[in-house]
Amino acid sequence: MKDDLHRYLRDAREALLWKLDGLVERDVRRPLTPTGTNLLGLVKHLTTVELLYLGIVFDRHPADPVPWLRQGLEPNTDMWATADESRDYIVEAYRAAWRHADATIHALDAEDLGTVVWWPEQRATLHRVLTHVLAETQRHLGHADIVRELVDGTVGLKPGNDFMPPWDQRWWREYITRLETVADKA
Repeated sequence: MKDDLHRYLRDAREALLWKLDGLVERDVRRPLTPTGTNLLGLVKHLTTVELLYLGIVFDRHPADPVPWLRQGLEPNTDMWATADESRDYIVEAYRAAWRHADATIHALDAEDLGTVVWWPEQRATLHRVLTHVLAETQRHLGHADIVRELVDGTVGLKPGNDFMPPWDQRWWREYITRLETVADKA
């Protein structure tokens, strides 16, 4: 059970980082939704999620916490990268968070308890917390899918497998036109 969740989490992590591949700095940083969603910000945010839920919740504090994990910072600090936070820095921070989280996952049993002070019941098993982190990661991976498609049309879960039907551009244009027609008539 724990191993299955962990495997899906590892796959989702890699898929998220793949969304950055081949893009220039501006494209990984620029906000493409009214709420500012951007690719590098999603990676930065999930770094926070892993360090909080699969570290601090189980009293396993990171030796070198990321600077945006402090109390009292402006809202959404972990949802975008500053000009001096390079892509390499954010990606390495995310990978370091993986290592820290993975050590927690390996060290604890699925029924071991942590304390999530912002949850009403506060006490939660590793299984529940790991499920939450996987759901959060998959949710933000979905955001990344859409943002990446808006940047350059790239879709899919991993290189070489976009999981899309093998239809040509003409088919897709006609499909979109049909959907717009239906939406206009609704």
